Amino acid sequence: MSAKAKRVLPTRPEPPTVEQILADVRGTHPADPIFLLPAEPQREHGLYPGPAAEERERLYRQSRGYVEMNRRLEESRERLREQSQELQRAGAALERGIAEMRQKAF
Repeated sequence: MSAKAKRVLPTRPEPPTVEQILADVRGTHPADPIFLLPAEPQREHGLYPGPAAEERERLYRQSRGYVEMNRRLEESRERLREQSQELQRAGAALERGIAEMRQKAF
């Protein structure tokens, strides 16, 4: 039996202290992207209906329609696959029947 060598993982560094985090935040430039507000505040979260909310709703309904259509297409594909297999089995049975009739006739 072979023994696997035990892998030694490197130790994780200590998490920063509160003082280190505060010093890091204080040392950032005021124009740092994390501290900037978006140019136009997002007010349309269902409270203020407007063109953007209507567009989101339209896109949501459209995507729901696509999902439903995709589900129906998958069901149709499965149904067609089953029907194709059934037709292939019926064709094979028909071919066997024809072959048997030919043998009996000759």
